Amino acid sequence: METIDKTGPMFERMALSVMRRYAPEQVRWHYEHGLILQSVRAAGKAVRNPALGAWVKAMYDTKIDGEGRILSYKADEFNLDQINAGKVLFDLWRETGDRRYRVAIKTLHGQMERQPRTRSGGFWHKKIYPYQMWLDGLYMAEPFNARYIREFGGGAGGADIDKEATVYADIVHQFTLMAEKARDPKTGLLYHAWDESREQRWADPETGCSPHFWGRALGWYCMALVDTLGIIPEGDAARAPLTAIARSLVGPILAVQDAESGLWYQVLDRGGRTKNYLESSASAMFCYFFSKLLRDGLAEKTARPVLREAAGRAWDGLLRLKVKEDPSGELHLTGICAVAGLGGTPYRDGSYDYYVGERVAIDDFKGVGPFILAGIEREGLVTGT
Repeated sequence: METIDKTGPMFERMALSVMRRYAPEQVRWHYEHGLILQSVRAAGKAVRNPALGAWVKAMYDTKIDGEGRILSYKADEFNLDQINAGKVLFDLWRETGDRRYRVAIKTLHGQMERQPRTRSGGFWHKKIYPYQMWLDGLYMAEPFNARYIREFGGGAGGADIDKEATVYADIVHQFTLMAEKARDPKTGLLYHAWDESREQRWADPETGCSPHFWGRALGWYCMALVDTLGIIPEGDAARAPLTAIARSLVGPILAVQDAESGLWYQVLDRGGRTKNYLESSASAMFCYFFSKLLRDGLAEKTARPVLREAAGRAWDGLLRLKVKEDPSGELHLTGICAVAGLGGTPYRDGSYDYYVGERVAIDDFKGVGPFILAGIEREGLVTGT
């Protein structure tokens, strides 16, 4: 068992803690498991610890058979969440040449080529949620789509440059739709979801938007922006509109950062309301978003000092208020919303009481993954790497 060096970076200690707690057969083909595997692998690369990368590969090798079939994956569900676990496969394919990974990537890309769309061209979040776009879905699908076309379908690979431009333009369209349809003109924040059909009980009859600003939903969208920008080549026309959207969210997110803790609330704009709480996954996601904007040179020059200070306060708040160490030296992240969604059975109405009433968890991957990624970016800013 890999020992945990208490003098190492907090993100590495958290990644090692995850590795100690889970065996390969415990991980599922699931969006949050894909997130934690991506995060642990990134931590291993950042500190040059091959054990972390080997653990991630072992996890994937229990989920993909000898023919490259993804066990438990159901393409006909047209569920964007299922795409997220495929992001690491690109690196596994490049590093090993094992065709199983390439077959699995192609399978997931096949879903995206057939994914149902709204009348305005946005991907449905799932087949069971027709004409709905959720902020979460941008994170699940768009970095994968960008990586696929850059690796296999565009000019960089000697293939079709026109196709590459078409796919990048479609990626921009997905982000732009939600930036336009889900944006609140008063706060600049984005609502959790948008129903083009206006048929859901949670949908505003005029705008189609859900009624509240859920922290993690906007966090997913922000991470999707910077991750996608990290893939699309410099100089490509798609970068300017995505950068503009990312910059447009900085002010609104800063405006709802808690002054005392440096963190963000479960319902972003209701900080003083009963039962609302400082939520760890959204806080880690916004810390990652701000830090990556800085590290990748995407932030406006005038905003950089404010972003640096805000990201630092967020990271310090997480360490001070949300991270716990047990006697074995393992780290645990507290204060994570276990799950939140819309519609379904029993029906989730997107009300304030719904969001603050969902279970609060410890060590949920949806919080631990972004914590690790934020720590990597924080460390990179400090060391200049």
